[in-house]
Amino acid sequence: MAQTLIRYFLFVNLLFASIPCQKILTQAAIGGYWQLLQKSIGISAMHMQLLSNDRVIMFDRTDFGPSNLSLPNGKCRTDFINLLFAIKLDCTAHSVEYDVLSNTFRPLMVQTDVWCSSGALMPDGRLIQTGGFNDGERRVRIFNPCNNGACDWQEIVSGLATRRWYATNHILPDGRQIIIGGRSQFNYEFYPKDAAANVYSLPFLVETNDRNTENNLYPFVHLNVDGNLFIFANNRAILLDYANNKVVKTYPVLPGGDPRNYPSTGSSVLLPLKNIQVAYIEAEVLVCGGAPKGSFVQASQGDFVAALNTCGRIKITDPNPQWIMETMPQGRVMCDMILLPNGNVLVVNGAGAGTAGWEYGRNPVLNPVLYRPDNPIGSRFEQQNPSSIPRMYHSTAILLRDGRVLVGGSNPHAYYNFTGVLFPTELSLEAFYPQYLDAKYSNLRPKIILPNSQANLGYAQKVKVRFMVTGTLAQNMVSVTMVAPSFTTHSFSMSQRVLVLGGDNVAVYLCESTYEVEVTTPNSGNVAPSGYYLLFVAHQDIPSEGIWVHVQ
Repeated sequence: MAQTLIRYFLFVNLLFASIPCQKILTQAAIGGYWQLLQKSIGISAMHMQLLSNDRVIMFDRTDFGPSNLSLPNGKCRTDFINLLFAIKLDCTAHSVEYDVLSNTFRPLMVQTDVWCSSGALMPDGRLIQTGGFNDGERRVRIFNPCNNGACDWQEIVSGLATRRWYATNHILPDGRQIIIGGRSQFNYEFYPKDAAANVYSLPFLVETNDRNTENNLYPFVHLNVDGNLFIFANNRAILLDYANNKVVKTYPVLPGGDPRNYPSTGSSVLLPLKNIQVAYIEAEVLVCGGAPKGSFVQASQGDFVAALNTCGRIKITDPNPQWIMETMPQGRVMCDMILLPNGNVLVVNGAGAGTAGWEYGRNPVLNPVLYRPDNPIGSRFEQQNPSSIPRMYHSTAILLRDGRVLVGGSNPHAYYNFTGVLFPTELSLEAFYPQYLDAKYSNLRPKIILPNSQANLGYAQKVKVRFMVTGTLAQNMVSVTMVAPSFTTHSFSMSQRVLVLGGDNVAVYLCESTYEVEVTTPNSGNVAPSGYYLLFVAHQDIPSEGIWVHVQ
């Protein structure tokens, strides 16, 4: 084992020995491992969304020229607007559908520029993607999942009330999506549009906009358990009653005052919601990484400042909420934060210096970090084994149904560039296997028997979850979680959510390694907006493979 690890780290060091003047930030660790899935999918995965048929939709942008994947059957698109790098007749794909189960992909066709856009799943499982650049800035694009390979993007011209570029979407309890912010857009709107196609002013986005830098794009948005929206931009947050366009709470500035949003890009998650049947549900938000104030301007001048190594954690439901600061093992900018089915958080991708933006990141951080939110402060972070592939600007990561984390993207250039640069454009896909997928835990890993996949669940419904464990079961160490699949881009996973289902949670033995636990689904759409979720059973922090359920 020791010799294998030594050979692995020698391989990593040799792989990057030719990169001049670069620190490759890796540290010895014991957690998890990596697998290369595809050397190239033909595009760089700037945006990702997992669908309820175990396909992942990925897309890049259309304004840089041809990709490395042709459209089928002689299809081409014309582009007379994005003339800087685009070609007028483009017969290559800028979006793909990746089939997780078969590890295959097929090209998809977008008609307009989806660069730096946003999206979310609707309650019926359709992917709604909004905005982009130039001809795409007011488009709404719909992808309706299918299993026969015949579905493709549909576009709605002027589907948005105003242009959206670097905005954030979130699914709402009533089934609509809210689209917040974007470059020079200090407001929000809804999809589908309301009758008047209104745009609602949000002065908070003006207040958090740093001159010539912004630092408030792709705001971190989380649905609070009271139905209001927690919105974090730059270094501070509000609680917004979006229905009445009213700020109902203003949170303290994050200690230190450094920015955490694009281009000083950190990341954020709403930590798993527990005890969701009680009248008062606690909700906590974690914000990690980013870049010190002024880093973007300094990066533009060739000075790459070390990234922030701090996280702020806050109970957003407290009457007098305060930030509690924690320290990561290393600084990280442009990181992704992925909620795992056992309630832990994986911090992955990113750089140790610089900011987001073309050519502005340095010192790739190859080690993911596991954050255990229930551990005491000082023992929550754990280094994981490194990837061999730098994932810099325009990288993505999402959770898959089998518990792996899919990682792709990285293109810090204005166009695809594979030679003569510090960090070549990445068209590859890889998977990180958290330690809970190690074969030594196979006898502790649950296998769900009931409910059936694609089951429909109502609110406040008692559900008997039946599962098998071949080893010795610790009956009071079983939990059932539901995970909302996220739309991920630019280091933020939109609409990401983990719910720990309440109930007895003491597994009852039935027969032949088969057990049952009764849980209760969330009470309302404020806690769990209607839609598709992944349901997992975790035993001693070892999650089962998930099944799809539909909450409505």
